Amino acid sequence: MTQRPIQVGDAIPEWVMRDVRPERMRTMAAILRDPNPVHWDTSAVEALGFGKHTINQGPLGLSYMINMLHVWQGPGCIRRIVMTFPQVVLDHDRATAKGEVQALRQENNETLADCRIYLEVEGRGIALEGSAVVAVTDKSSSP
Repeated sequence: MTQRPIQVGDAIPEWVMRDVRPERMRTMAAILRDPNPVHWDTSAVEALGFGKHTINQGPLGLSYMINMLHVWQGPGCIRRIVMTFPQVVLDHDRATAKGEVQALRQENNETLADCRIYLEVEGRGIALEGSAVVAVTDKSSSP
C-alpha cells in the first residue's frame, strides 16, 4: 500500500501519555539532581494553588513531543525544536502531543517540514507549544 506524500496542513499523528506518573517525576528529579520540591512534594504544589499534585518537569513534557516526531519520521529526524511552557503538566494528567506541517522545503539534500507542535492536557488546554524542523522521508513509494 502506498501513502501520499506529506503535504502542508497535514496533521502529525498524535502521541498520548495516558497518565503522567508521579513516580517518573521523582525519578527524573533524582537523575537531574533537581532540588525543586514541586516534582515530588504535593504540599509544595498545593501551596502554589494547583491542589495535591506534583508538577511534571519541562524536559519530560518535551520528551512526549519528541516521541511523537520520532514515531512519525524516525529517530534522528529532528533538526531544530523551540518550545515555550505556558502551563504546567500535573501528575495523572492525560497529555497528547499534536502537531501540523506548516511548510515544506529542500535544504542540504533533504526535505524539511516546518511544524507547529504542542502538548495538550485534557481539560486544561495547551501546556507546551512551539515549533520543530523535521527531516521527512518520502513514504509514498514504500510497499
